[in-house]
Amino acid sequence: MPRHTDREYESELRALNDRLLKMAGRVEEMVAQAARALAERDAELARTTILLDETVNTDEVEIDEACQSILARRQPLAGDLRFIACALKMVTDLERIGDIAVNLCERAIELAREAALSPIAGLGQMAALVQEMLKDVMDAFNARAADRARAVVRRDDLVDELYHGVLRELLARMSQDASALQRGIHTLAVAKFLERLGDHATNLAEEVVFLVEGKDIRHAGKRGGPPA
Repeated sequence: MPRHTDREYESELRALNDRLLKMAGRVEEMVAQAARALAERDAELARTTILLDETVNTDEVEIDEACQSILARRQPLAGDLRFIACALKMVTDLERIGDIAVNLCERAIELAREAALSPIAGLGQMAALVQEMLKDVMDAFNARAADRARAVVRRDDLVDELYHGVLRELLARMSQDASALQRGIHTLAVAKFLERLGDHATNLAEEVVFLVEGKDIRHAGKRGGPPA
């Protein structure tokens, strides 16, 4: 964070930064609990996790309002303006990550009512990878480290690769065993939600690069920059 002679303004910016990190921590927790609810077939944990979404929605509204207030009163320039613009974009992605965690929990509740499918290795790998991406991108934001954010962007290719592998395996199982159809449909939804989490982690990473370097790497982020 840049330092200012206006200590009140600096305090406002730091409070906004901290609020974003706190919201990110909350959605990371929701995703982790949703993944555990799925793995352990724990419908009660899924229901408890869904309740956290109301707080995430409140975070979104309050952070949006804080950004608008700073813009109106402080008329920020240069790096500060980039930070506010980045915060407004990031809070939207974080809120949507919370929504996806709710979607995962809803699928966990449905799957807990049915006989378990035999494990699909790629699904667990996807869940672990997107959680790692979310943690790493917020660490990159906190450290203002564009290189670490770019490394997150590049990992989205692996999420997509795993997703297509899970899709192929599930379709094969469903075609061979009609009794697995309903469970397969719910599991396909889980895989798609995990793939979307990877997309949102990538969005966040691109926003961190914009914040640090002032460069828009959307659609080019996987090709740009040095390898991880």
